[in-house]
Amino acid sequence: MNTYNDILQLLKRFGTYIHLGNRLYDMELAAIELDRLHKAQLVDNETYARAKIVLNHEHEEELKHPLKLTKWRKNTND
Repeated sequence: MNTYNDILQLLKRFGTYIHLGNRLYDMELAAIELDRLHKAQLVDNETYARAKIVLNHEHEEELKHPLKLTKWRKNTND
């Protein structure tokens, strides 16, 4: 469990697909779903801890440097 994508793949194994259209919101929902899986004892403590660290790091990075996809889309449509 080293990347945000690894976490999304873990969630998909349990039938959870996340795409809200906002990367920050996606990460927040992934954290909630991960908490629910851990509470239901479907995810072990080590996997849960690693995933939470990755999510927290990615969330902080997104707050510092959000992806500017709307700006990119504007430039590619010109």
